Amino acid sequence: MTPKILVFAGSIRSGAYSGKTADLAQKELAAQGAEVTRISLADYPLPIMDEDLEKEEGVPENAVRLARLFVEHDGILIATPEYNGSMPPLLKNAIDWISRVGTDNGRRLRPFNGRAVAICSSSNGHFAGIRSAGHLRAVLAHIQMDVIAPQCSVPYGGEAFDDEGGFREERHAKSMHNVCHALIERAWQASDRVAR
Repeated sequence: MTPKILVFAGSIRSGAYSGKTADLAQKELAAQGAEVTRISLADYPLPIMDEDLEKEEGVPENAVRLARLFVEHDGILIATPEYNGSMPPLLKNAIDWISRVGTDNGRRLRPFNGRAVAICSSSNGHFAGIRSAGHLRAVLAHIQMDVIAPQCSVPYGGEAFDDEGGFREERHAKSMHNVCHALIERAWQASDRVAR
C-alpha cells in the first residue's frame, strides 16, 4: 500500500522558509514512494477561533475541509516557522478549528487520533525554529496525534536554500530524508489502526 501524506507550511508568506521546507519535504516524500498532497493554508481561510461564533454559525466549512484532508491521509507533515519563540497564530488557529470538527454529514470524523505526523521547523536564526517545533509537538501530542521523534530544523533560512530551492548543506538534506522515511514507515503502520 502506498501511504498518503499531507504536507503544509505554517506560513503563507511569499518566500517563507517554512514554505520552502515544505516543498522539499514534498519532493523527498514522493522520491521515497509516498503519494503526496501539498496544500497552502491560504486556500483555507478561517476566522479566529471563537466558541461564540461557533455556536452562532457552526464550524467553518474550511475547517471541515481541512479535517477531511487529515482523515484522507495516513500521515501529515507540518513545516512551521517561529514567531516570538512559538508557532504562528495561523497554524494554531487551523489546528484549533479542526479540533472542533466531530462529524461530517452525520458521519463521525476523527482527524487527529492516532494519525502519524512529522514536524519540520525553520527560522532566520541559529535556533532553527526549535522552540516553535517544541510547542507544536506538545499541542499535537495533546490532541493524540502520533508525533514521530525525528524532525528537520533549518537554521539561517535566508542562506539555507540554493537557487533551485534545495538545501545548500548535506546535513539538512539527510535530516529531511530521515524525517520522511520515519513518517512513511509510521504512516504505513498506523494506516490499519486509524479510524477513517
